[in-house]
Amino acid sequence: MPIRIETGDITRARACAIVNAANSSCMGGGGVDGAIHRAGGSAILEACKEIRRTKYSEGLPTGQAVATTAGRLPAKYVIHTVGPIWGRCGDEARCDALLADAYRNSLQEVVKLGCDSVVFPAISTGVYGFPPERAARIAYRTVSEFLKTHPDMRVTFIFHSDHSRRIFEKANGL
Repeated sequence: MPIRIETGDITRARACAIVNAANSSCMGGGGVDGAIHRAGGSAILEACKEIRRTKYSEGLPTGQAVATTAGRLPAKYVIHTVGPIWGRCGDEARCDALLADAYRNSLQEVVKLGCDSVVFPAISTGVYGFPPERAARIAYRTVSEFLKTHPDMRVTFIFHSDHSRRIFEKANGL
C-alpha cells in the first residue's frame, strides 16, 4: 500500500497537494495552518477569502475540505480541512466520525484535482486536543480504505517530530 510515514516540514513537501489542518475561518492560525499560510504567501489567503465570500460565509464546517492554490509552496494545491475539537463533538463517536470525514473529504478533493500524491499532517492532534493514538488509528484506517479504490494515489503522513511519528507508527502496528 502506498502510504509513507515521515518526519519533516509539510511546507517543504513535494506532492501535488498538501493538507492543511485549518480552523473554520481558513484565514490562517497557529501550528500547521499558520506555517502553511506563512510559507505559501498571500495567494493562499486570497483564495481562502474568496472561498469564504462565495461558498462558506460562516466558515468551513468540521470534516469538510476545500482546495486552494499552494502559492509559493512546492505543492500545487493546499487542501484545507477542519478537524474536530476533542470534547466538543457531542460524544467520542461523533468526534471519530468527523475526523474520518476530514481525511476522506480531503482525499476526495485530491482526486477531483487530478492529483496522484498528497501529504497529510496529524489533523486535530495539536491544540484541538484529539488523542494522538486514537487519531492515528482513524487516519490510517480511513486512508487505507480510500486507497482500496484509488491504488495509484501516493499518501504521505508527515510529522513535525520523531516522537509524533512514533506514536502514529505504534498505534497502527507499523
